[in-house]
Amino acid sequence: MKTTPIPPCRETERRDELFVSTRWTVVLKAGDSATSAQALSALSELCQIYWRPLYVFLRNKGYGREDAQDLTQGFFAHLIENRGYARADPEKGRYRAFLLAALKNFIADARDREHALKRGRGIIPEKLDDETEAQIARAAKWQADEVYDREWASSLVGQALDRLAQECALTGKGELFGYFVPYLAAREESAIPFEEMARRSHRSVNALRHELARLRARYRAILRQEVRGTVREVAEVDEELRYLCHTLAAA
Repeated sequence: MKTTPIPPCRETERRDELFVSTRWTVVLKAGDSATSAQALSALSELCQIYWRPLYVFLRNKGYGREDAQDLTQGFFAHLIENRGYARADPEKGRYRAFLLAALKNFIADARDREHALKRGRGIIPEKLDDETEAQIARAAKWQADEVYDREWASSLVGQALDRLAQECALTGKGELFGYFVPYLAAREESAIPFEEMARRSHRSVNALRHELARLRARYRAILRQEVRGTVREVAEVDEELRYLCHTLAAA
């Protein structure tokens, strides 16, 4: 199912200056240091959020379900334990590009591949489901790198929506968020009509439209934060967002 993020608005662009120490910049800055608990924590968080694109990449390359899962887990364990992030090029600071290049190097080494199998349990959360496998089957005609980029974009969007859902739940608006997800994720064909939403939630249609506008603005801001956390410079955010939107639109 196609999921296209809402493009960023001008209002949120100024907020990027607040994200001085993002997860990926913390990792890059630690590259020359002997050790950094903060960098390892940031990298571990990034790995847990965005492991699925690499798993799907491996599946598209012909690895079976179990081998792809073990290789993905082993790769992240190797990256963290051996400080592979220290070799990241600051001039090519997109986490997306770094991870894929590092994985390709990892599986190209036969010894590393053997060592990877059955390693890394507990580092990567279990998220495999029938929907994932169905999506892999549908993507059989795509190049592995294209599949990776599309999964990467979907992961960013999913993380942004998850964060927004948590915020709504904390403010007692979890039910409203459930109604609005199709509008936020560009799946309006499956959305509940506003009149029905008003009846169920005991709110006016105008109040619901106002709430949707507010949530869309917050979603844009969160999505920018997610993208900002995976690039080195603020100036790269808009380019990465445009690529993200283009990738999802082509899916």
